[in-house]
Amino acid sequence: MHPRSKLSQTQREQAVELFEQGYGSRAVATQFGVGRGPIRNLESRFRLHGRLCLVSKPTSKQYSFDTKMEILARHKAGETKADLAKEFGLSSPSLIGHWVWQVNKGGIDALRPKPKGRPKGSTRPAPLTEEDKLRRENERLKAEVAYLKKLRDLRDQRRG
Repeated sequence: MHPRSKLSQTQREQAVELFEQGYGSRAVATQFGVGRGPIRNLESRFRLHGRLCLVSKPTSKQYSFDTKMEILARHKAGETKADLAKEFGLSSPSLIGHWVWQVNKGGIDALRPKPKGRPKGSTRPAPLTEEDKLRRENERLKAEVAYLKKLRDLRDQRRG
């Protein structure tokens, strides 16, 4: 079960049993007294994966750029998200919708894998020498003195 799910494990199991009996998301949501959103999501996963929708996946699968492009091309050609999700083993048909959104927003490069970790060449700065540390402290103290002088002058202006 997803940690942020609005449904308990027993509610999810009972909902799947009702789906198997032919009930729809509206009837199940009404019976449990919850919003239709979580029930609709569960129903779509049930239609896609059957009873396996009750098992949570430990990690999210990464799809190659070529696979994503093939899925999007076939979706654009008219195949349904649900059929493509079932064929490619996607966790949800909405993943295809998210890829479409990414392409519309940032072009096809938005689907390319992003580099992980620190960029090459980004090394830690060299440690400061004692002289550099003292120079910085001196600048900080000068700024502090100037600030306090300004406060004193403002206070004197109010009085005078």
